[in-house]
Amino acid sequence: MADPTLPSILLFGGMFLFLGLGVPIAFALGGLSVAMIYFFWSPAALSMIPMRAFATATSFEYLSIPMFIFMASMLQKSRIADDLYDTMQKFMGGIRGGLAMGTILICTLFSAMAGISGAATIAMGMVAIPAMFSRGYNRHLTLGSIAAGGSLGILIPPSVTMIVYGLVANTSIGGLYIGGILPGLLLAFLFGLYAYLRSAFDPKVHVDLVQHSWPEKLRSLRAVVLPIALTAAVMGSILSGTAAVAEASAVGAGGAVLAAAVARRLTKKTLIAASRETLVLSAVIFWIIIASSALSTFYTAIGATRMVESLILGLEWNRWVIIIVMLGILAIMGMVLETTGIIMIAAPIFVPVAVKLGFDPVWFGILFIILMEMGFLTPPFGYNLFYLKGVAPNDVTMSDLYRSIIPFVLIMIFAVGLMMIFPQIILWLPKSIM
Repeated sequence: MADPTLPSILLFGGMFLFLGLGVPIAFALGGLSVAMIYFFWSPAALSMIPMRAFATATSFEYLSIPMFIFMASMLQKSRIADDLYDTMQKFMGGIRGGLAMGTILICTLFSAMAGISGAATIAMGMVAIPAMFSRGYNRHLTLGSIAAGGSLGILIPPSVTMIVYGLVANTSIGGLYIGGILPGLLLAFLFGLYAYLRSAFDPKVHVDLVQHSWPEKLRSLRAVVLPIALTAAVMGSILSGTAAVAEASAVGAGGAVLAAAVARRLTKKTLIAASRETLVLSAVIFWIIIASSALSTFYTAIGATRMVESLILGLEWNRWVIIIVMLGILAIMGMVLETTGIIMIAAPIFVPVAVKLGFDPVWFGILFIILMEMGFLTPPFGYNLFYLKGVAPNDVTMSDLYRSIIPFVLIMIFAVGLMMIFPQIILWLPKSIM
């Protein structure tokens, strides 16, 4: 077996080269997998790639990914988010900064139903941007609230990203789901607090307040019954031990169809659109997983992960310094790589190091996910910013979007520091329930 130093240099150098040239990450990693295995392992070992592909495609645990994607897509296509936003406007439209806080709240609730970041960002972008702009909200506060709120989709369970991370890092998915609840709510609270303080004290944020009568407010509550029931059904089945994550995802997919039917929006067009989006997104995720898993298998086989692990553990640094360095590397990777690819590459290296340093794997996993969440907001490849650009008015520039996320990224960094100082924010619920 070859010395792992040269393959490591070629791997990361080739990865950044291909991504810089605009090659999709699945093809970049897949091409690197074939080249690395052929030249540094054995041509016969190429048979591993279809074997890994088959194992991944037929894995029962991965079944939950298309299920949760379908759930999110069906809720979006059936305009359930529109109903939620209408209810929120009636209750919070009379509060200064209320629409910004309410948008973050709806993103949080939608995240608890969807499990992916893009669904909440796109849905709320289409609904909230016109409403907030028309009431004079500062465009940076508007865009930042939606982008940051939408990013919670990969932290608040059920999260597709947590499923991938748990399987790759050999960490309890149930533990990650339960551990992500309080951090997700904490981030949502901090985002909302910033929106309130910004609206209250910044004279540049001119907001028209709209009051609604209590009968209007109470009638609008009908829109939240189905989403809350769906969220309770999915999370309740997991937390109670009635169903595993895969079975709970089927509950979510079926519940989303039922919710659309009750709302009288279950049409053939909606069902086809949701199914097509599920197929496309699932295929993208699975190709990345297949390519990355083949590459990570090769990387592990030549001893590179052990080499990196021994190098890190051999440093005479405080263990907290090592954790901070690893989190910093993840933040940088989040700027230039897709989340699934980062997990497949970094988790097999970083998680064993964190465990050997004495840190809880669920605690480190949640911090890992938050850094991936931050990657959805940070340029140059902040996916939520591109999602928003696609649904925002033409006069919204990428510069506006980049400026809008600065305070929210700083809030995320502050929250990560808080969870490092007080790890029980993450670990209290998992230890209490599990």
